[in-house]
Amino acid sequence: MTAGPAEDTRTRLLQTALRLFTEHGVEGTSLQMIADALGITKAAVYYHFKTKAEITEAVAEPGVRDLDELVLRAAAQKRRGTQVDLLLEGFVDLVIRHRALVALFSSDPGLVRAIEKSAHGGMEGFGQALLGILSGPDPTPAARVNAMVALTGIAMAGGSPDLARLSDDVLRTELLDVGRRLLGRPRRRTPTAVSTL
Repeated sequence: MTAGPAEDTRTRLLQTALRLFTEHGVEGTSLQMIADALGITKAAVYYHFKTKAEITEAVAEPGVRDLDELVLRAAAQKRRGTQVDLLLEGFVDLVIRHRALVALFSSDPGLVRAIEKSAHGGMEGFGQALLGILSGPDPTPAARVNAMVALTGIAMAGGSPDLARLSDDVLRTELLDVGRRLLGRPRRRTPTAVSTL
């Protein structure tokens, strides 16, 4: 089953919006800019989305949905070590899969506001759930700091333009290694990755 013309336009619209958001920021991107980049009328944009806020929420939605599913999957595991490993690996994969979105989230308050609207319980709820799984019940200050540094560092590094030339495999290996060290998890044997930087 193939997507119809309206769905194809909507998909292209969201891809174009994300590209323009990364170039100009959410606030610096107009509906007219999106329409012009797609070669369609502004009315065609309005057919799919009534406001830029709706577009921004739709751009963020796949990442928010993936994060929500990841937290639920990790929390459902019986053993704490399994929870931590699943969450760490899943978070690294999510950051790599949504590199442009993560970079934008790290730098653009317009996207942060959109994610707040589309996230169930807001990003604060996600943050607390992620930290709770990684730092464990009754965490020490060191455990909370390590969990926060791991999450923030992975997100910031994964979305960093300075690391954009790294392949997904190299970046994944390095982010997992750092995350495991910070969280006191055993290292897993992976093939040695060679950077092209």
